[in-house]
Amino acid sequence: MSRICQDNRTSRLPVISAPGYAPPVSKQSGSSLPPLSVDRGSPVPLYHQLAQQLESAVEDGTLTPGTLLGNEIDLATRLGLSRPTVRQAIQTLVDKGLLVRRRGVGTQVVRSGVRRPPELSSLYDDLDAAGGSPTTRVLVNRVEPATGPVAEALGVPEGSEVHYLERLRTAHGEPVAYLRNHLPTGLLDPDTARLETTGLYRMLRSAALTLHSARQSVGARAATAAEAALLDEREGAPLLTMERVTYDDTGRAVEYGSHLYRAARYSFEFRLMVRP
Repeated sequence: MSRICQDNRTSRLPVISAPGYAPPVSKQSGSSLPPLSVDRGSPVPLYHQLAQQLESAVEDGTLTPGTLLGNEIDLATRLGLSRPTVRQAIQTLVDKGLLVRRRGVGTQVVRSGVRRPPELSSLYDDLDAAGGSPTTRVLVNRVEPATGPVAEALGVPEGSEVHYLERLRTAHGEPVAYLRNHLPTGLLDPDTARLETTGLYRMLRSAALTLHSARQSVGARAATAAEAALLDEREGAPLLTMERVTYDDTGRAVEYGSHLYRAARYSFEFRLMVRP
């Protein structure tokens, strides 16, 4: 990705220590960073231990975007691990979109992915709270007749007028989601200028609506050529899909969303409990 900035001056990779191994002191190692460790006696594979700790370092900002980790041979030597172990750990994080391999450069850190809890919140609010610098480009803002599925979701007569919005949401300058929403008319004026500076849920709340609950389904499919171009992905890349109908405190449907998210940059988190 063109947005990745290389820093050749220093590699901020934390030193990983293993029993019986003293990593060499290097000008490229972040001596001020807390050390990480791998437990060779643990049943957890070494590559997974390494991947988990590097992922944590990316997520908490210890490894910042653009940090150059070097090639697999250098990493294996520096960490006292085998090259296949390091390669597998790096590939795990490449698959998650946290690292990228660049020929002639090595492995670099990219932006961490967006993780959303299963709560009634908007992507804009979640990104803003996490310091994701969200921005929005409004692609479509019009009034149109409700098709059958839209009318059913919103509980309005088929063919009645509804607001239709298409937006591209970015975080740190990178596309994250392609958002499509239908709203009943009369709730608020979805002004384009406001939509590009705030989130839809904030606008709904500012219209004195109390968002109470939602029905949501999550799936996945391959990106079309048009969707891939919008989201800076390749055609056929995996995308997460999400459909949501949001209700106010009177039980009225106030928003129907059908969204696409980059699978490498986005995930849902769920807490599961055992029933007594």
